[in-house]
Amino acid sequence: MNRIALFAVLIGMTILLPLSPSALASDDEQKAVLITGASTGIGRAAAERLAAAGYFVYAGARKDTDMAELNKIENVKAVRIDVTKQDQIDAAVKLIEQEGRGLWGLVNNAGVNVVAPLIEADESDFEFLFDVNVFGVFRVTKAFAPLIIESQGRIVNISSISGVLSGGGYGMYAASKHAVEAMTDALAGELEEFGVFVTSVNPGNFASEIGLTRCKRLLADKDADDWGLFEERRQKMLTSCKERLEAGVEAEGTSPLAVATTIEQALFEENPRDRYLVVPRQVEAGWTISRSVEELLIFNIGHEHSYTRDELVELIDAMWPFVSGEKSWDNEEQEAAMRQFMQEWMNRGEAAEE
Repeated sequence: MNRIALFAVLIGMTILLPLSPSALASDDEQKAVLITGASTGIGRAAAERLAAAGYFVYAGARKDTDMAELNKIENVKAVRIDVTKQDQIDAAVKLIEQEGRGLWGLVNNAGVNVVAPLIEADESDFEFLFDVNVFGVFRVTKAFAPLIIESQGRIVNISSISGVLSGGGYGMYAASKHAVEAMTDALAGELEEFGVFVTSVNPGNFASEIGLTRCKRLLADKDADDWGLFEERRQKMLTSCKERLEAGVEAEGTSPLAVATTIEQALFEENPRDRYLVVPRQVEAGWTISRSVEELLIFNIGHEHSYTRDELVELIDAMWPFVSGEKSWDNEEQEAAMRQFMQEWMNRGEAAEE
């Protein structure tokens, strides 16, 4: 069982685990990275940061004006990619193949956001969200996988703290990001044997145009049904959107530079992690981590195969050195000892019954 599967069995990947790094390209080779949704926000910040660091960036965009702006940046080449259109994805693959640089990294960043209570949401909105946020990741990853495998590179999926959290009317969006979390785990296990590392970056509430785009979509939909029991919430949201657009506020919140830095880390650090949580406020880390711990404890309560509190603490203590880097999976003796511990820990209930 690979490391990802081993720990996923226990805690649903709520703890960050370092794995062995992928084989890196030679230092004198300019590594190339494709970023989808690079026109604004996190994608634009990541493109600018990676390009400034000397990497070559294929910046995915949909509009001519955005592509023209991206092409002005040194070490950046704009590529037309709408992740819902297979023909554009295929054309982008062909272009990058013809460029001859290969492709070290893929950053699946393109995404949209729709907010509505689930019992009032339109099915078409749900389909739209999944077409971009989930099937878009699937289409792009599948198309570029051969290039990434050839370079033994890395895939970074931009998830969200909504991949862990689900409240505040974000049910549809959270569902799409929960799907990205599962896809990331599955891809990591499938591509590990080919030397490809797959990870997710889970940002909190950084400045992005995703909210502005959502506002424009809400205000433009003059025929939208009300939200029934939640109509007061919708009216408050519409009022907020109008005020925001009238004030010319393009993107609220903290600069996404921290997310761009984390993306660079996930792509190029020697010992990458399975998950990267990056939030602008302590409270957002608190929301996410406490929810992960709560889910772990809820799974453990009220059935015949539960573990005691002391056994859970013992598990955390055993994992901690590997998570913190005090111990390494590259050390055969340490890895063997940990695997032996895990086997005994998982099966202790069955051993007691025997």
